[in-house]
Amino acid sequence: MIDFTNIDYLQTGNLKQIRAFEILTQNKILLNLAEFDPILAGTIPINIDIENSDLDIVCFWTNKTDFTAKLKSVFGNESEFKIIEITIDNQESIVANFRIEEFEIEIFGQNIPSKNQNGYKHMVIEYKILQQKGDEFRLAIINLKRNGCKTEPAFAFLLDLKGNPYSELLEYQF
Repeated sequence: MIDFTNIDYLQTGNLKQIRAFEILTQNKILLNLAEFDPILAGTIPINIDIENSDLDIVCFWTNKTDFTAKLKSVFGNESEFKIIEITIDNQESIVANFRIEEFEIEIFGQNIPSKNQNGYKHMVIEYKILQQKGDEFRLAIINLKRNGCKTEPAFAFLLDLKGNPYSELLEYQF
């Protein structure tokens, strides 16, 4: 399995993955977030992205104020920068969005270790499913996404999972 904690794998990926690697390294995005255990998650790492997919980075903070201050100081001058505080599944969350060249970047932080956050766990499960189901399944996911379906609901639909697609995917049995 790919080590998703190190973005070097992007260098041998498709053109978008290679470009994502360039943007992330040239702008030192993960390096600037190193103290928050950043991990690139989402659709680009597992090759199910569509034209407008963003770069999702999950982070682990222990002090929300310090994390917010770091995001503002490092990325506050980037194009379309905004930051919000939101509660997701009873967890305080900080979400920052901005644009660098052709990529929208979303930094998502919680007081939960990065590998234990649902965004990362969903990606790993989706990756394993894609490895198991093959390219036809991957293309069907992309097609659903292009038609407006979010990633987890697309997987749930094709896998015939009932109930909340986000929680059902976490319980998926291989």
